[in-house]
Amino acid sequence: MKPLIQQLQEKQESFDTFIDLTKRILSYAPNVLSAKYTKGVYDLYIAESANNIKRVRPVNRELIIWDISEFEKCASNTKEILNHLYQRQKIEAKYKRNLKNQVNKTLYTIQQMIGIGLDLLGESNSSRKHVGNRFEELIRSIINEIGLANKRIVLKIPYSSSEGTKIYRCENDLIVSPYAKVESTENNIDENELVLSVKTTSKDRMGKMFIDKMLLERFNNHPIKFIGIFLNDVQRKSEESISHTLVSGLFMVYSSFLVELDGVFYIDKPPVTDREPHSKFIKSFTDFIFDDIWKLLQSPS
Repeated sequence: MKPLIQQLQEKQESFDTFIDLTKRILSYAPNVLSAKYTKGVYDLYIAESANNIKRVRPVNRELIIWDISEFEKCASNTKEILNHLYQRQKIEAKYKRNLKNQVNKTLYTIQQMIGIGLDLLGESNSSRKHVGNRFEELIRSIINEIGLANKRIVLKIPYSSSEGTKIYRCENDLIVSPYAKVESTENNIDENELVLSVKTTSKDRMGKMFIDKMLLERFNNHPIKFIGIFLNDVQRKSEESISHTLVSGLFMVYSSFLVELDGVFYIDKPPVTDREPHSKFIKSFTDFIFDDIWKLLQSPS
């Protein structure tokens, strides 16, 4: 078997591989986490070994699953739920809340266990990149599970310079399509397809989403459906505390004076997003895969 750190740093190809990786981390991490502090619903763990202290990312105790058996059951249920969505089967409203909660806990546990594993075993600078890459791959695996065509596309935008025409490469994390295959190309984004910006946190990245939507619409000469997907917006502030990194005022300014995104979705939503006006713009990721994605991918009549 590969060393755990090697597996954490490798691209994950499917939702099943994420489940297997998470179970492996769950069999390791609890044995090395030696203490914790609490702040609200968040636990802040540390690992101490031979005078070496490692602090891992805050975890929401209302979402995290530490027991392997419980995780296996929740992950299995999530697979069944995603298969219902794949088959376009209607889910009754009275069951939705519980089903969404199971999916949310499963995805949160997967991504946070990957982060914790890299916090414990990796080097901080490279680990940040791997955590981000795994999150993009996790979201793509969910899109695959519900049977939607998708593709990562780099749009090539020509511009004039003193040295002649150059190309700006506008990277889009994922394009999701209502068609059998993605119709967007490196030269054009199909107006019925959906652009996803997938990041673990909005910190230092919030403005780019709004600018990218404006740029894509200006270049393509038609409206672009553009959403943001985030894991959370919380970080350690000190050994015993946390801070929320969503700049909520700036989000509202961008939405009011630049352009409105077609949705922003979190797996672990910041507290401010439960109140107006933010609640009108920001929802749970499960709202996206249960409801909003199907509405966004409908062609205009």
